[in-house]
Amino acid sequence: MMSLRLLWVQKKTIWVWTVVNTKLPGILKFVIGDSSLLTFTTLWQMIQGWAGFLYITDRYKVYPCLIEDCNHLVSKTAMTRVEGENCRLRHYLARLHRKTLCDSKSTEMLYKSIRLLIYYLKHGQLSRFS
Repeated sequence: MMSLRLLWVQKKTIWVWTVVNTKLPGILKFVIGDSSLLTFTTLWQMIQGWAGFLYITDRYKVYPCLIEDCNHLVSKTAMTRVEGENCRLRHYLARLHRKTLCDSKSTEMLYKSIRLLIYYLKHGQLSRFS
């Protein structure tokens, strides 16, 4: 089972879309963009080839556009893994705090910061080539 969720970056209208496995810690994939169907389509193209049989989401309007009803569960209470991972991102990256003076001036730097943090949390060290 995979859960999809948006993480909102307050200073600009930037959304971080995350995919997690409900049984394992860590973020599997993420996309940075706006809150449109186009951004979700980018993420969906990354994960639709996986052997996921159930996708758990909140009630955001774009999910039913691409996820079939038989594979889609809408449940706010089942989103705890995603909320935990979003909280972890906010904890480690000041630019993602809800109310902060730090912000990302570059989407590319935000992407690289999140990617580096996900790698570090998964492996416990930083790669020389990240």
